[in-house]
Amino acid sequence: MTRRDAFFRAAAATSLLCGCGCDAFAAAMEDPENSTRGPPVKDQPLKPIGPHVFMIQAPDGFPTPENQGFMSNVTFVAGHEGVIVIDSGASLQIAEMAIRQLRAFTHAPVIGVVNTHYHGDHWLGNHGFVEAFGKDLPLYAHPGTRRAIDGAVGPFWRDSMLKWTDQASAGTRIAAPNRDIDHGFTLDLGDVTLRCHHYCVAHTPADILVEVVEDGVLCAGDVVMDRRIANMDDGSYLGTFATLDALAAHTKTKIWLPAHGSPGAGVERWQRELFEGIYRSCAEAVKQGVPLEGAMAFVMKDPGVSSRAQETRGWERNIGKYVSLAYLEAEQAQF
Repeated sequence: MTRRDAFFRAAAATSLLCGCGCDAFAAAMEDPENSTRGPPVKDQPLKPIGPHVFMIQAPDGFPTPENQGFMSNVTFVAGHEGVIVIDSGASLQIAEMAIRQLRAFTHAPVIGVVNTHYHGDHWLGNHGFVEAFGKDLPLYAHPGTRRAIDGAVGPFWRDSMLKWTDQASAGTRIAAPNRDIDHGFTLDLGDVTLRCHHYCVAHTPADILVEVVEDGVLCAGDVVMDRRIANMDDGSYLGTFATLDALAAHTKTKIWLPAHGSPGAGVERWQRELFEGIYRSCAEAVKQGVPLEGAMAFVMKDPGVSSRAQETRGWERNIGKYVSLAYLEAEQAQF
């Protein structure tokens, strides 16, 4: 069993064992797809990013009852042939809010959804788009993402979101991706082209990054984030660097649009310098024979890391795990 497999098995077990003191949660777990619907999500504005790209920016954080799980951006690419959604949000209610905002802008049909990876804040909203635009709506994802959601990962994320939001996402059903896509897949909307990129394990083994070619916008999922440090349990530092190198070589990206935080030209550089500082320091600790418990001191001496501590959401909660994962990857890279 790999470390990633062990993580998901342990996480699934935890989701079943924790929170059982709440009667509402226990009842929802008996049939979570038919539970009482949670409350609507407050409308958030639709923001233009490029001539064809619009986003609803989430008030970034981690899923709570207060934010109702809305912590990942929902992006629309609008062309002559219709609208493609990139990452549908963490619940039916978030998707319904996003559709309300889209409808205030255009009545063009949604003709597909792309899920960048299998973490639930990026695909649980598929349900809302399928309800609104039909059960045959194409839901695109890497085959690894589809397999994960069809397996244990799908129920784990649905049930966890219920728990974390205190039932705010109730009524959300699993609508797994139904179209496999991989590196080089394109969607032609008439006046704008979406080109998909997948190189190797980065944030997960199955990331799809979407280049909106004519706009110079790269929808990066969680491969890059804006001043945020979060889940890297399924990812690779070296794979992230390789992916970013490939994107620099094969795209003409002007704006990096992360799934968490604000888009901009400098998002990739900010993320890369942080990750390079963490990984490079851990690799040096391994080289010098410093044990894992001593790696944090090495990491925090790197200015690319220490300078970001105050402005990075989730820092205290996640930096220890990030260092541990980097240290283990650096150890493996030596063999």
